[in-house]
Formats: sequence, structure tokens, C-alpha cells
Amino acid sequence: MNEKEKMIAGMNYDPLDPQLILLRDRASRLCHRYNKKTFHEVNLRSRLLRKLLRTEGNFWVKPPFYCDYGFNITLGNDVMLNYGCVLLDVCPITIGDKTLIGPNVQLLTACHSLDPKLREQDVEFGKPITIGRNVWIGGGAIVCPGVTIGDNTVIGAGSVVTKSMPANVIAYGNPCRVHRRINLDQKPDEF
Repeated sequence: MNEKEKMIAGMNYDPLDPQLILLRDRASRLCHRYNKKTFHEVNLRSRLLRKLLRTEGNFWVKPPFYCDYGFNITLGNDVMLNYGCVLLDVCPITIGDKTLIGPNVQLLTACHSLDPKLREQDVEFGKPITIGRNVWIGGGAIVCPGVTIGDNTVIGAGSVVTKSMPANVIAYGNPCRVHRRINLDQKPDEF
């Protein structure tokens, strides 16, 4: 396996591999161009992100936006990422349809070894993040490597999500914990 394949598979890999450096440079250049576009240049911005991310549907990503590679990010239909999101996508990040992600949210698949000798050797690895359909992640939340968030779940602003969250819950805190289930039969004004 080459270093890119190892990285995507969540294995130890060398981030200084020339192919990975070129891929990060490409993503950095596309993000830079995207982030410089003005609000009314929405079609130009959309075309730039379609070169970077995997998506077939409509999406709204407000600049600035940052990622490592882009090709590991899959957006469902009608996804919105607010200002200042950071997606470290050394492993796949999958975001389901109708999901709303608040400003300054960080989705972090990248990991470093707990062994200081491996850190000195620049060994890295990652764990994928999966976010379900119709999820709302509040501003400033951090989603850690390997986390899955179930459909319809709400993650409160500023939360640090270190473990997977089930579907249909409201969760918040540091570390993020489930505080109550969402009753899907409830009328919207009863929340």
C-alpha cells in the first residue's frame, strides 16, 4: 500500500510522503481561492469546492473553510457549514443530508501516537467521522476522531464529542453527553 492508501485506511502513515504533500498543497490552494471569493460569487465558489469535495447535491459552505485534502469529505444534499469550519480529513468524513454545522466547528480525523518515540518519527494515523442525516452541530463544537453522530441528533455549542452519539438525542458538554432523547412525534413548538 502507498502512504495515501494507508492514511485513508486509518493505518500509520508518513505525512511527509511527496504525494500527500502535493495533495495537501492542492487542497490549500483551492481553499485559499475559495476563501477569497465574495458573497455574490456563489457559483464560482461552488465550482471550486466541487473540485475539492465529494458531493452530488446542493450545499452551502461559508468561508473561511479549511481542510487537509478534501477528497475524503463527502457532503450529502442540502448540507450547510457555517463560517470558519475546519475539517481535518486524513480519513473519510461523511456528512448526511440536511445537516447543519455551526461556525468554527472542527471535525478532526487526524491522530498522533501516544508513544513519544512515534511522534518524533512523524508517524500519524486517523479515524473516520460519520455524521448522520438532519444533524445540527452547534458553533464551536469539536468532533474527535472515530466519532459517529446518529440521525436527527443535536450537539450543543462548544461541546467536545469524544464518543459516538446515538440518533435522536440532544447532547452537549465537555465531554459531550446525552441529556435527553428527541421525541419525533412532538410538535415543533413543544421543544
